[in-house]
Amino acid sequence: MSGGYGGGFALLVVLFILLVIIGASYVGRGGYGY
Repeated sequence: MSGGYGGGFALLVVLFILLVIIGASYVGRGGYGY
C-alpha cells in the first residue's frame, strides 16, 4: 500500500467530507428553502 491508491483514497475521503460540510452549511442557511 504505497503511494497511488492509498493517497487517492485519502484525497477522495477529504473531498467527500468537504462536500458534506459545504452542503450542510448551505442547507442550514435555507439554501433549499427548508
